Amino acid sequence: MPDRRNYFILVHPSIRPSSSVPSPFRRIQYTQEKFISSEGFILNIRHRVVIVGGGFAGLYAAQALKRAPVEVVLIDKRNFHLFQPLLYQVAAGGLSPGDIASPLRAVLKRQKNARVLLGEVTGLDLRQKQVILRDDVIPYDTLVLATGVRHSYFGHDQWEAIAPGLKTVEDATEMRRKILLAFEAAEREPDPSKRLAWMTFVIVGGGPTGVELAGALGELARSTLARDFRCIDPASARILLIEGGERVLPPFPPALSAKAEAGLRRLGVTVRVRTLVTAIAEDHVVVTHAGAQEIIPTRTVLWAAGVQASPLGKMLAGQTGVPLDRLGRVIVEPDLSVPGFPDILVIGDLAHFAHQHGTPLPGVAPVAMQQGRYAARRIVARLQDRPVKPFHYFDKGSMAVIGRAAAVADFKKFHFSGYPAWLIWLFVHLLYLVEYENRVLVLIQWAWSYFTRNRGARLITGQDIVLLKEARNGNPTGLSPAPGKIAGV
Repeated sequence: MPDRRNYFILVHPSIRPSSSVPSPFRRIQYTQEKFISSEGFILNIRHRVVIVGGGFAGLYAAQALKRAPVEVVLIDKRNFHLFQPLLYQVAAGGLSPGDIASPLRAVLKRQKNARVLLGEVTGLDLRQKQVILRDDVIPYDTLVLATGVRHSYFGHDQWEAIAPGLKTVEDATEMRRKILLAFEAAEREPDPSKRLAWMTFVIVGGGPTGVELAGALGELARSTLARDFRCIDPASARILLIEGGERVLPPFPPALSAKAEAGLRRLGVTVRVRTLVTAIAEDHVVVTHAGAQEIIPTRTVLWAAGVQASPLGKMLAGQTGVPLDRLGRVIVEPDLSVPGFPDILVIGDLAHFAHQHGTPLPGVAPVAMQQGRYAARRIVARLQDRPVKPFHYFDKGSMAVIGRAAAVADFKKFHFSGYPAWLIWLFVHLLYLVEYENRVLVLIQWAWSYFTRNRGARLITGQDIVLLKEARNGNPTGLSPAPGKIAGV
């Protein structure tokens, strides 16, 4: 616990009232907020809370400390908070990245005890209580780690270059680029077999992300792009959702999983369960089902299966000896602290918390939000020598959207599907967006898309590529010689 003795600090006359205390003093855990120097200056010396990660857990922890007698330093290698649950809509061209991202400085600009630093953490010095950045060292009194997870390819890291995941803005724009380029390439491909590969989309992973992405891609092909091309019919695109388990949406009740699968089929999505991906190449995917191997020609593979913790978890384990689970997440105490280090908290997706039900909590936004708020309460209680109860997650339910006016919602005793679940999904996701401006922008985009079936963010960005070099042999324009639309399947 913090030392409650009084400290007398010698301050150099050159220090002005607004100056901060030199770094040697910052490492002492003070409970007093103000000290008076021999010059009569009042120096603010607060307990410093350093939060690494500006996602849901880190941002909610910082905001919950707004009225606490602490100094908050939020560090992130990005200058914005990203609403990851809607990233798939960026990938499908329904929203722009700016619609679901909020600058961290703008979010915290009215919180006077909070400071935002743009930086990448490269190490930790637990003995000196310092966070080591690539170009700086930040002392702390309490450290909160909330750096989340990234996608995992189960030991096949080479697949990442071919099958992008969906965790960052760059992932979403790259996925959007691959999807839209596939239709553009199919429009210029005269060879039916090669056109079929361009018009085949394989999504790996039947969890909420995979289901929502498949549904959005089905709507994009069947509605939004229906009249945009002259030589192909986008509605004939073959969309495959590959899931290794018994059903899609495994965390949901079986009845809702069945309804989700039925909704996907109505959008032209082929669901393949009990199917494993064993190889991914530039022009095909190899899958195994019931012991039989199949090669699926495709030029577009999208990854929505598996996660692994950020490298910071392994870095922490190397210094503290804290155990990690198979995903690299830190196994925390009931109060979210690291065993033997009560001044270090791990929250959000980086934390393995199994004290409530014996199994880890899911990596969803509500868990991260509640853990962020709890971490703030726990910090304040510890400064005040008050006991704090263990963290308890209040599960409000789970939802997944399938497509237009179609969703499933599991609220424990109550299960919804179809239009009512879709309306609830819309309301909850609008509510969870951090800034009011984002809520307005997203609501307008959704309303426009609902009435017009148009997706206005269908932009191909990134590095230029040469489409279908093979097709240009003997056909310099790359256009199909025959008029009329050609089915992709």
